[in-house]
Amino acid sequence: MEATERTEATGGPEEIEVPAPTAWPLTMAFGATLLGAGLVTAGEVSLLGAVLLVAGAVGWFRVVLPVERSVRIPIEPEGQPRIEPRPPTTHPRIAEREHRARLPVEIFPVSAGIKGGIAGGVVMALTAAIYGVISHHGVWYPINILVAGFYRPELRATTEELSAFDGWALLFGTLIHGVTSLLVGTLYGMLLPMFSRRPVLAGGLVAPLAWSALLYPTIGMINPVLARRIDWGWFLVSQIGFGLAAGVVVSRSLRIHTRQSEPFAERIGLETGRRP
Repeated sequence: MEATERTEATGGPEEIEVPAPTAWPLTMAFGATLLGAGLVTAGEVSLLGAVLLVAGAVGWFRVVLPVERSVRIPIEPEGQPRIEPRPPTTHPRIAEREHRARLPVEIFPVSAGIKGGIAGGVVMALTAAIYGVISHHGVWYPINILVAGFYRPELRATTEELSAFDGWALLFGTLIHGVTSLLVGTLYGMLLPMFSRRPVLAGGLVAPLAWSALLYPTIGMINPVLARRIDWGWFLVSQIGFGLAAGVVVSRSLRIHTRQSEPFAERIGLETGRRP
């Protein structure tokens, strides 16, 4: 942010000079984080971190050298304390007990995340099957390359072997896909209440893009067979399909109020006679 010019008008409010705000220290810190993360993931991550680290350092030095940039802010004269009206709240218990709420005030039940994971898992499986048909590898190809890194190491040689039906591979792959879908769906149920605006967009696009970016440099360590044969375009499409389906199911579920404003004794049932 460029330094503001000093006003020449007289009679205005008194001003003080403070350092100009800048995002370069945050950029430098993020670059150092990526530089270290690349040591256990991939060289490209370290390369990106080094670029951000150098750019952040240069930008930061330009802000403070040879002359430190500053801005002038007015000082409000002392007077009566300003009393702001309390904004309306949708949770009367919090307002009545003068409780500082921890957001989100409303959350989704665990069942919403489970339902979202099931819906997303079905959509993702259908997308993978469509890819197998379009690529002429067959509907069993996606699930076979999913489990080839863990089950039957000999099932790696040819595309024909990976395209053939294998009952145990189907069972093992369904178990992996199902458990992962339920875990990710539950995570969606926990995170989406934090996005008050466009939760489906956050769950359907932002989360899949971030997840795919994280898997891209690490998939070779998790499943080498999948890393050699994966089609990243279809993988991203299947992730977006999962995110959209899970996001829609979770966001349409009934939210429940948290009990954070209630006393501890009431939450555990000591004063109400209810069992915890």
